[in-house]
Amino acid sequence: MAHDAHDEPTRAARLLDAQAKAERLFTEIEERGLVAPGEGERAVSDRVRDLANELFGTTRHWHKRIVRSGPNTLAPYRENPPDRRITADDIVFADFGPIFEEYEADFGRTFVLGDDPDKHRLRADLPRIFDAGKRYFAEHGDITGKQLYAEVERLAAEAGWELGGWHAGHLVGEFPHEWIDGADTESYITPANDTPLRRTDKTGRTCHWILEIHLVHRERQFGGFHEELLTL
Repeated sequence: MAHDAHDEPTRAARLLDAQAKAERLFTEIEERGLVAPGEGERAVSDRVRDLANELFGTTRHWHKRIVRSGPNTLAPYRENPPDRRITADDIVFADFGPIFEEYEADFGRTFVLGDDPDKHRLRADLPRIFDAGKRYFAEHGDITGKQLYAEVERLAAEAGWELGGWHAGHLVGEFPHEWIDGADTESYITPANDTPLRRTDKTGRTCHWILEIHLVHRERQFGGFHEELLTL
């Protein structure tokens, strides 16, 4: 069945199913203690890939798999900081985009090792700010990318953090998704995007969005990350 033939309820269900699997993957990462002091970031990333194959057997395609710790957590997605060994008092985030039955999940979570109060506060603020951004989206029917970015930036500043990137999310869909062109600001939740997020794409399908919250503490050189579906 061609993807265009998928009706909207089916697409929505597949995207939610992919996300549920990603959520289960992250629960297992935590339960199996894969993010641990002394481990290299790449080694952890490879173990997560192997775990996904063990659990689901369907993760043939991924966007860039990211495990970042310490100062590497400040780097935007496009950068590739050198592999770093995770330390005892670290903050670590993982950002994975596994594909389940041709539908992509895009999921990010933050782990804190040790008891640094700032790092724990950051980890607690990430889902709270995500939820507040999602509520704001729900309450504003004609919201644009620019408006949602501004609200996420405001929420971050109010909590004492800065945003780590030039955007706060992007379109999501079937794999391979319409490859996001760096110049295509309409594919991102970013200050340059004046178009409504609730719209249809070129093929007439409903646009679905991922909301990304990347908060950083510049002074202490660490950050955290939280992302999942915004629109479902």
